[in-house]
Amino acid sequence: MSNKEIAAIFSLLAKLMELHGDNGFKAKAYSTAAFRISKLGKPLAETDIQSLSIPGLGEAILQKIQVVLQTGELPLLQEYIGKTPAGVVDMLAVKGIGPKKIALLWHELGIESIGELAYACAENRLIALRGFGEKTQAAVLENIRFIQKNEGHFLFAELEAQAESLTQQLQTAFPGRETHITGAFRRQLPVLDRLEWLTEIGKPDLISWLKGFAFSSFQESENRLEVQSDHLPKLIFYFSKEKQFARLLFETTNTEEFRQAFLEDYMLPESVEKEEDIFSRNKLPFIIPALRENAQSLALAKAQGLPQVIQPADIRGIIHSHSQYSDGLHSLEDMAVAAKNKGYEYLVISDHSQTAVYANGLKPERIIAQHAEIDQLNSRLAPFRIFKGIESDILGDGSLDYDPDVLNNFEVIIASIHSNLKMDEEKAMQRLIRAVENPYTTILGHPTGRLLLSRPGYPVQHKKLIDACIANKVIIEINAHPRRLDLDWSWIPYALEKGALLSVDPDAHAIDGMGLVKYGVLAAQKGGLRAADNLSSKTRAELIDFLAVRKTERGE
Repeated sequence: MSNKEIAAIFSLLAKLMELHGDNGFKAKAYSTAAFRISKLGKPLAETDIQSLSIPGLGEAILQKIQVVLQTGELPLLQEYIGKTPAGVVDMLAVKGIGPKKIALLWHELGIESIGELAYACAENRLIALRGFGEKTQAAVLENIRFIQKNEGHFLFAELEAQAESLTQQLQTAFPGRETHITGAFRRQLPVLDRLEWLTEIGKPDLISWLKGFAFSSFQESENRLEVQSDHLPKLIFYFSKEKQFARLLFETTNTEEFRQAFLEDYMLPESVEKEEDIFSRNKLPFIIPALRENAQSLALAKAQGLPQVIQPADIRGIIHSHSQYSDGLHSLEDMAVAAKNKGYEYLVISDHSQTAVYANGLKPERIIAQHAEIDQLNSRLAPFRIFKGIESDILGDGSLDYDPDVLNNFEVIIASIHSNLKMDEEKAMQRLIRAVENPYTTILGHPTGRLLLSRPGYPVQHKKLIDACIANKVIIEINAHPRRLDLDWSWIPYALEKGALLSVDPDAHAIDGMGLVKYGVLAAQKGGLRAADNLSSKTRAELIDFLAVRKTERGE
């Protein structure tokens, strides 16, 4: 069981205790435990629990962790779940209402499900309830619609291991019969509602094999099989006859828009040895699956203008990372040594700024201490280089989080919004544009603040924001965390057309977090990003020169 799963158990217990109005002190202790567990670097399953000494994890909680690891559940949580309607538990996922407000809805209005809550909002039943009001009701309804819209959807990163594992198992179980992942996963879409394969395995053999994995719900048609699962999106298998595999792989990979555009101008051969032959027979360069979302890539291919898209190996340094100076899991030294050992040339440390109290943001005196440590580490780790950065909160009025005399000490400033996210478009744009126009801003971090499948971004005018970044020579981040991937890939072509410089950054809060650059690269490939247009693909020397020019342009 992972730390994330264990933390979720204690978090749910804390919420249910608060929901029932029981022992607020214990509820707070379990909530703190959930937070501490989620931040641990080493898996609890591989740890001697009794030897742990971590603030917020007392002896009683350590004993409960041991029970969870041994049995997979926590009796006290099961007790609370047993006396709480399942729909009320589901309501804890609705943003904008905490356990206490859910208790009011349950006990005073008799609401016991998300569906009933949506209906109550439509009937304006929440307005008169204490602690609510018209704005809260509207926000609750909006959040319910967001949940319903995204139900049954999964992050690419969440499904990657399962997709690759099942593919490998099929290839091992049925040697000589080709099987290949296809569809939206092959096109690297960040969010998926299905996994699709093309296979030469016969349908009866495949069904028999799948039943061995406890898959039991099958919907069949002549050339297609759909399988339902409780823990995965639907699985779809397409069946290929001999000598049709390459053509069907092409057809099942592409979107309908791409397919129609291709068929309007080009020929689809009945039989080819490999997918690349379809393009070569039509005198086109091969279009990678990630670029087969729309007709634009076909026009580029025809004009021989397809980009040589960025690859994971093109990332030369880690930009946007956090250490124990703020909310990172590892020390600054550990982060730097790990980055160097992974083959990177530099690390831009960008801990949170002072207003981010929740993330142990740096006050000016702690910045001095961190910079002194950076100087020492740079002397010892050279030629590897740690750049002095900060992730500065964009405040409510659009200003950055420090005075100019403090900002002047940083080499890289990533400006990001982390608070007061409930803004209309006018307010969001006012904050963002003012931050972009600040001469100290180097990079605009995760521009919309979205969390995929968890939170929509604040509304922005993408073209106006991108244009402002270009005018002020501010780099636009492609935050590589699988739940962000922000700037969205669909806006990369516009940014590149206008001459923007982007940066694929992992937002790493731990050593393992550096590996998230992979997902940023996959998203960047969909937008046609080249290494030449990516800041984190610059060498150490190139980044030093780039930042020196920026500093000169600022008038220093």
